[in-house]
Amino acid sequence: MKIAVDTNVLFSFFWQESLTRKLLITSNFELISPELALEEIEKYAQEIKRKLKITDKAFREQLDKLKEIVKFYGKKEYSQFLKEALAISPDKNDAEFFALCLKHSCFLWSNDLLLKNQIKIKVLSTEDIIELIF
Repeated sequence: MKIAVDTNVLFSFFWQESLTRKLLITSNFELISPELALEEIEKYAQEIKRKLKITDKAFREQLDKLKEIVKFYGKKEYSQFLKEALAISPDKNDAEFFALCLKHSCFLWSNDLLLKNQIKIKVLSTEDIIELIF
């Protein structure tokens, strides 16, 4: 099963003991995300390193591991779906995630409840993902 992963879920990957990290690593899902998510992670890299008290090297190593688990797509891959995604996305900042879901006919894994306020894309929380697995 292919699932697009929102940035709020990907941030949890950096916390070594987080359940979300374990799910990302061990699930049999094909995980995808727009490159925008990588840009957001980079934007908050200093904050992540500060909160976790990790070095830049450790952060980069974790980011490389994340890139092995999640396939990141450039905007060109799903650009033809952006107009429709903008129309349905409750948060315009998440339109690229919706466009990727439309392109790949898949769910979105996000803990942002606002994103469930539309009917076109099924949005699954981490709890929903756990239920799917078990």
